[in-house]
Amino acid sequence: MTSLYFFPHCFLRFLQNQSILSSSCCMMKSFQRCALLVRTLSVFVFFIPVTISVPFILLHGIRDQCSNGGTISFTQLLSNLSSSPGSCLEIGNGEQDSVSMPLTQQARIACEKVKQMKELSQGYNIVAQSQGNLVARGLIEFCDNAPPVLNYVSLGGPHAGIANIPKCTSPVCQLLRTDVYSDYVQDHIAPSGYIKLPNEMSKYLEHSKYLPKLNNERPTERNSIYKERFTSLHNLVLVMFQGDKVVMPKESCWFGYYPDGATTPLLPPQQTKLYTEDWIGLKTLDAAGKVKFVSVPGEHLQMAHDDVVKHVVPYLQNHPSFFLNADSTKI
Repeated sequence: MTSLYFFPHCFLRFLQNQSILSSSCCMMKSFQRCALLVRTLSVFVFFIPVTISVPFILLHGIRDQCSNGGTISFTQLLSNLSSSPGSCLEIGNGEQDSVSMPLTQQARIACEKVKQMKELSQGYNIVAQSQGNLVARGLIEFCDNAPPVLNYVSLGGPHAGIANIPKCTSPVCQLLRTDVYSDYVQDHIAPSGYIKLPNEMSKYLEHSKYLPKLNNERPTERNSIYKERFTSLHNLVLVMFQGDKVVMPKESCWFGYYPDGATTPLLPPQQTKLYTEDWIGLKTLDAAGKVKFVSVPGEHLQMAHDDVVKHVVPYLQNHPSFFLNADSTKI
């Protein structure tokens, strides 16, 4: 970015009147005083606020893909409202792989793609929908040598897991209900990576291949790097939909969940061990005022335009920076 050099009009007139800038000044015996005046002027440094356009990526949910009309429209809407460049990051073939590819592999692919996108090299923001949030957090926590994520907006993300799969009778859902912690299901059905049955916590911690690692839940395997990376976020916006019947319980979108071994009571995020023991840094971020717990009307991912403007767009807009606009180097 080109720096702007600015001297007030009164100083320019003074210089002109005194012929300081002419060659005759340098031939006079008062050359030293001339140089001293220029040095003095060099300390008048002015700042101009400049905005930096920070790009964002969108990570869609399960059974969706970047080429779907709704996803294209939402990505474009966010870009138009925020005046920031954005794109949907696809993983594999989209819809099918969102179901059948394990989340560990999805996060790995997303990591490699992000590192290859030159426009993200100085940092970027994330907006993620539903299951896409678990890929987003994999990017933040697991991705080595990656550009920094500044703001992260989570829309209906099952961060603490799901305890039930309502309104689903397909063979895939039957497998998830009956054999969720088997190696086969874990390796072939993506949602198995974040199903957390409160009454089967020992099986979950031992056999689930994604969420226990992401949430630093295993006492002997907690990784301080994951916590360090998560707490580096500038803002974490957690949006829960009041009528959500897909993420069960819906409070998982805020990291709320059931206590181990029981389905009651439903704990708010601040009463879970993940928060109180600060496994991933959620408590640290919250204490710093960087977590926004947002509740909006509507069913899963059914967000009103005004709520998008209020709760999403501000975290995608340009970030002000300040640059020197006068050269303060001494002669």
